[in-house]
Amino acid sequence: MPRSLEPLDLGIQIPYHFRCPISLELMRDPVTVCTGQTYDRASIESWVSIGNNTTCPVTRAPLTDFTLIPNHTLRRLIQEWCVANRSNGVERIPTPKQPADPTSVRALLSQASAIYGPHVSVRSRSAALRRLRGFARDSEKNRVLIAAHNAKEILIRILFSDDSPEVVSESLALLVMFPMTEPDQCVSIASDPGRVEFLTRLLFDSSLETRVNAAALIEMVSTGSKSPDLKGMFSNSESVFEGVLDLLRNPISSYPRRALKIGIKTLFALCLPKNTRHIAVSAGAPEILIDRLAADFDRCDTERALATVELLCRLPEGCAAFGEHALTVPLLVKTILRVSDRATEYAAGALLALCTAEERWRDEAAAAGVVVQLLLIVQSECTERAKKKAQKLLKLLRDSWPDYSFANSDDFVCSQVVPF
Repeated sequence: MPRSLEPLDLGIQIPYHFRCPISLELMRDPVTVCTGQTYDRASIESWVSIGNNTTCPVTRAPLTDFTLIPNHTLRRLIQEWCVANRSNGVERIPTPKQPADPTSVRALLSQASAIYGPHVSVRSRSAALRRLRGFARDSEKNRVLIAAHNAKEILIRILFSDDSPEVVSESLALLVMFPMTEPDQCVSIASDPGRVEFLTRLLFDSSLETRVNAAALIEMVSTGSKSPDLKGMFSNSESVFEGVLDLLRNPISSYPRRALKIGIKTLFALCLPKNTRHIAVSAGAPEILIDRLAADFDRCDTERALATVELLCRLPEGCAAFGEHALTVPLLVKTILRVSDRATEYAAGALLALCTAEERWRDEAAAAGVVVQLLLIVQSECTERAKKKAQKLLKLLRDSWPDYSFANSDDFVCSQVVPF
């Protein structure tokens, strides 16, 4: 193979030995295989995994050992070349983070779970958990490797048996990085009143990160539990609702985005069981939900929040609480066709419940221009459920809407939709 320089689109030339033989791109994380050839890590890993290739792409010799050895010398040379050509638009490649290896993972898990020993301490155990969390943050591949070493079972055991706040906080932060896909793990937490009470206490911890992670684990366990009784272990507690709602109560500018995202996700999961929704209402969920919706949520969080509003509006006390908030009806009307089809469906469902409950809210919705929005839903490509809710609401409102609700709207100059 020629050792020449090849031109790039940037108008500069890149040394041939800086290119990966597989992708022909500049190597970002050069690694050497057992045949002595060097490749970019992502390229050789893809080569081995796709099609189960077991030969070296360049030499065609069998890969008897799949260990990838970082080529630090070549990486430094590539970085120096990037720096030297910065004026030509070449960006320096960052120093790659080394992936976790099975030996390190086993050692760190053993260190984290150790209780007795000459070198065992809270500091050493916390350090091991932080190192594992760093690996887990780096890549999905690392998370799969860590989970394969029974990490979730080990972390659950550490979380609910350790007395050190630091170890508890670190084990919880690492545990919520893995999905609770095994029903037995969810059952082991939800069926134990002591563990439920412990997680509830963590919702009021002095550390915001611990509170958010506790809410995240509660959501994962509630969602992963198949039994309604197990789902109710958390949603039956007013303290759980208070702790989760506290994540949503504070102004958005003072809270990390993750706290809001986890808070609304957990609140929605807790409100799924029908028989415990009244607890959410008594804990103040309606007021907090409307306040947050009026401030700022991203699309996915807005959908979850509106879905929760609709669920709580199915209760008489829920309707009453939402109806008393001055922003509820105008906000729901404004949300229609503004965010997504799902958000429109949930907003229409909540409005239907409110307008069915009391005439004054029908008048308020009509005054806010809901008729125009509902007619648009019927003509749009929204979900069939949204259209059915809109049609029911239009029938309910036919005696309440004023003439200006649609007669003076330019949107319906050529409309074929006839009011009920």
